[in-house]
Amino acid sequence: MDPTAIPPPPPVIERCYRHPDVETGVHCTRCGRPICTDCMYPAAVGHQCPECVKEAKQEFHRPAQQVGTMGRGWSLTNLILLSLVGVYVLEAAAAGAGGLVGGPTTPTLVRLGASVGLFPLRAEWVGISTGEPWRLLTAMFLHAGLIHLAFNCYALFIVGNVVEQELGRWRFVALYFVTGFCASVAGYALAPPGVPSVGASGAIFGVFGAFFAYNYSRRHLAFYAARMRQMGILIVINLVLTFSIPGIDWRAHIGGLTTGVIGGLAAEGFGRRDSRVPAFVGTMVALVLIGVAVTVWRTGDIRSQFPQLFG
Repeated sequence: MDPTAIPPPPPVIERCYRHPDVETGVHCTRCGRPICTDCMYPAAVGHQCPECVKEAKQEFHRPAQQVGTMGRGWSLTNLILLSLVGVYVLEAAAAGAGGLVGGPTTPTLVRLGASVGLFPLRAEWVGISTGEPWRLLTAMFLHAGLIHLAFNCYALFIVGNVVEQELGRWRFVALYFVTGFCASVAGYALAPPGVPSVGASGAIFGVFGAFFAYNYSRRHLAFYAARMRQMGILIVINLVLTFSIPGIDWRAHIGGLTTGVIGGLAAEGFGRRDSRVPAFVGTMVALVLIGVAVTVWRTGDIRSQFPQLFG
């Protein structure tokens, strides 16, 4: 043995956070704190500490307690619904006679802010590729007709309020707008440049995906497992409608659903409690940056296809 060699560091001895005099090598699978055999509660994977078990029991009973408060006051979900209806009133006014039910014409929707890559409007070309990225957000508030609006409002009403109460207002609104933005980006990136897209359904699919993932992460509790299955059935039904009805932007729906699942898994963050909020915020920021990068790429791609317009 080389006498000059540096000896290895001594092993780190961890002690139970509730019993500092007891050494242990086991950690709670939910919060990550070291626990001894007296503090171990079997979980679906590994063991949990008494505090996390108590918290899980409170979470199990909390949805039943919240039912009585559902619909009281003005939630952010209700405010979003009100904004969708208000914008549609403006659409109907812009459409003129007969526009209340059938909605505006395609050129009118484009003029109001539909998501489209490149579109001829009033002797000029407009669209995201011409320097109008705001269309990725304004399209979330527009609808192609009264039935389109009614379906989206109903879906958001039955799920949005529950998700908002479960996750909290700021996480709900972050998920809604980030997944809606990513849904618009998916439609912009994959659809032909001249095909406009409108509707809140991309963001609503994002809420669906987030709620499914949120319940999936708690599936070891019977209540959340049942609700996960119900949400899964609702998603499947809506996907079947998406691919069965002509004219629906399936790209935006898939984009919203995919990013919603990612956001739902990150809704409570990862790892220890003190790192969960930064993890969620980081995930949301990462999704937005990816959306921006895809938008920049698609804009360059469209411009290269039409050199006569952008040369």
